[in-house]
Amino acid sequence: MTISLIDVILSQTHTTGQNRPSEFWGKSAKFWLCPTLLFAVFLGFYSNVFGLIFTWQREESQSQDTHRVVLQQMQLEKKESSEGDCHLDTCRIPEVPRLLYPKAQLLKPTRVDVLVMTPWFAPIVWDGTFDSAILDVQFRNITVGLTVFAIKKYVVFLKLFLETAEKYFMVGHKVNYYVFTDQPADVPQIPLQEGRQVVVLKVRNYKRWQDISMHRMEMISKFSQQRFLHEVHYLVCLDVDMKFSDHVGVEILAPLFGTLHPGFYAADRQSFTYERRPLSQAYIPRDEGDFYYMGAFFGGSVPEVYRLTTACHQAMMADQANGIEAVWHDESHLNKYLLYHKPSKVLSPEYLWDTQMLQRPPLLRKLRYVAVPKNHAEIRN
Repeated sequence: MTISLIDVILSQTHTTGQNRPSEFWGKSAKFWLCPTLLFAVFLGFYSNVFGLIFTWQREESQSQDTHRVVLQQMQLEKKESSEGDCHLDTCRIPEVPRLLYPKAQLLKPTRVDVLVMTPWFAPIVWDGTFDSAILDVQFRNITVGLTVFAIKKYVVFLKLFLETAEKYFMVGHKVNYYVFTDQPADVPQIPLQEGRQVVVLKVRNYKRWQDISMHRMEMISKFSQQRFLHEVHYLVCLDVDMKFSDHVGVEILAPLFGTLHPGFYAADRQSFTYERRPLSQAYIPRDEGDFYYMGAFFGGSVPEVYRLTTACHQAMMADQANGIEAVWHDESHLNKYLLYHKPSKVLSPEYLWDTQMLQRPPLLRKLRYVAVPKNHAEIRN
């Protein structure tokens, strides 16, 4: 193709009448132009080859850099997960060893008398809906933190609370009892199972019991960030004027869980004692609401509990700035939060009951956590 192009150029030169001067150049051009053009062709070819090689090397280098960044991010996420943001719902599913247990019967549900699943696919935990043997193995490597506030006269409930917790709460698992109190010297010494400890956290008291209740959210939020995130996987936040009376184990654990109030589990939403004043941050309209949750029993993974308690505390501070206090204090804000941040598990009234005020219905096969008889006016004064 190159030679024929030269011939065309030379022929055009002859036809213009410049035969004599071009004769020399026409003959010699075939000698030096042909190698020159061939050289140019080969130079262009190798230039493309070298360009491809350099491009490939650059892309390979960029790919290695990207891979290195991804690995670093994965390592960072793994580190963050190991510091408390890791639970069974988001981490690798643990291997379960060989176990012998009854097979679940798909066409024979264990409970047909109660709702066992919310509309957003969160389990509602009742007796008969779980197998503790399987769950204990799945959660065998976790540590649970239990927060309880024993301030002022409420310290008298602490001994019975801890004694019954050691008998029924998370038996066989590691537990940190975080006792918030203004009277550290009055925290009782009780025998503890292996892998369990009482951690006393000194806090101030407040004149009104309502203030003590509301500042609970602030304290849990503060300590979640400072230490709980690095010490435990889950937090269970409980009232101290209660006692355990039956098994309360890892079946309750989830990223975020709440407990049905024993006085409203069968009520319609219009009957719920939500905060109904629009001025409050806890306000819930009468045409909204899933359940009414009790402030005496909630929890989840440490990061989720941190988000919940921080949001509730901030909402209460906003209410205080506006000169309003929610009707049921921190419990009102808890219900507002759980309405718009659906819990991933809901505990039935088995997990919170008052035998003095409520008659036990047949659907409650077990009473796991019950109120201790007391004179509220005297204790709160």
